[in-house]
Amino acid sequence: MIRSWNWQVCLWLMVGAIVPAQPAWAAEQVILKYGILRESVSVSDLTVFVEKGEASSALQAHLKLSGQNPEAVRRSLVRQVAINPILLDRILNSPIGNVLLDPLSQAIRTPRGGADRQALRAALTLSASGDGKLSILEVVQKYPTQELLLDGDRLVDASKRLSELSDRLQNPLGKTLLQK
Repeated sequence: MIRSWNWQVCLWLMVGAIVPAQPAWAAEQVILKYGILRESVSVSDLTVFVEKGEASSALQAHLKLSGQNPEAVRRSLVRQVAINPILLDRILNSPIGNVLLDPLSQAIRTPRGGADRQALRAALTLSASGDGKLSILEVVQKYPTQELLLDGDRLVDASKRLSELSDRLQNPLGKTLLQK
């Protein structure tokens, strides 16, 4: 009897170690901001919009009022960049990481401000950890607060910054050193 109980406990511990746990606290609502316009959208509605192109009525109205091209918004949210998750974690937890995080945290942040850098660092690391890729949508999905603010005016810039970060981590010496 005792041996069978120990075997079951070991099995559950192994399964727990193999199967990745879902974050206990992840974003559920996104406040999508364009200029002075703000609209609260669920992360699931935003995910459906990005993956299937189907925008909720609130999201459609918000994009129309703000003069945004829905397809351009989708591209910015879904654009994936390849990144080494271990190297990303090391860089983001260094003094240089703060310099990289600050501009990104202007586009993706907590609604009231505070711990933006730490929350974004966690979301970026979690996003890259599974497959070595990340996108703004995935960062939103992994953001460790219940609500976050996504500044649409800075969305394209944030997407470009993630791509530049990926390029820098893949080629830390820069192209000029390699050409000599």
